[in-house]
Amino acid sequence: MPELKNLLTSYGKSHQNKINKAIHWICIPAIMFSLLGLLFVIPFPADKSLFMNWATIFLALVLLYYIRLSFMMFLGFAVIGGTLIWSVNSIYVNSDQNSLFVSLLSASVFVVAWVFQFIGHKIEGEKPSFLEDLQFLLIGPAWLLHFIYGKLGLKY
Repeated sequence: MPELKNLLTSYGKSHQNKINKAIHWICIPAIMFSLLGLLFVIPFPADKSLFMNWATIFLALVLLYYIRLSFMMFLGFAVIGGTLIWSVNSIYVNSDQNSLFVSLLSASVFVVAWVFQFIGHKIEGEKPSFLEDLQFLLIGPAWLLHFIYGKLGLKY
């Protein structure tokens, strides 16, 4: 738990500006969604389904990281990640399993969200945390979730 608290505090130092924070509230989930979408469309050795795809395997590995930091973060991200993968799968199914459509949508969201992330950091006057430590790519979502847990009165 102290490691998580230290990581969140360190991450938060370069995320003080209200505009940068607002951008992060939109763009971090968008990046998560788009990354899972891009992983989802990579050909899989078995028939692609909600649970049989590279996005689900990636999420399982990320959840191992979160459970090491905090069981509550693990639970939160299991729900969030599951919802995001379900959303990607729904888009895939409703587009008649059009991987190209899901790829283009995901890539577009990914690029636009990252552009706004860098704009937010330009406004903040601080470089993104992950440039110092790649681990912060996983802490950004936890940083948002810790605010939600705080509002709900849940300890993480």
